[in-house]
Amino acid sequence: MNPILRRRLADLGVSEGVNIRLKGKGPFWGPITLECNGQLFAIRRKEASLIEVNMS
Repeated sequence: MNPILRRRLADLGVSEGVNIRLKGKGPFWGPITLECNGQLFAIRRKEASLIEVNMS
């Protein structure tokens, strides 16, 4: 993963073991909106595809 993107996600509170919730999808393969620790943010789908998710 791009180190700049990794740093940006870490600044938003995204790290191993946190819960992330999908809140919305942009039309025509636009950005997706995620929620982490009560904070909403949008990232490109290409970047979101690099996030590994485990369902428990």
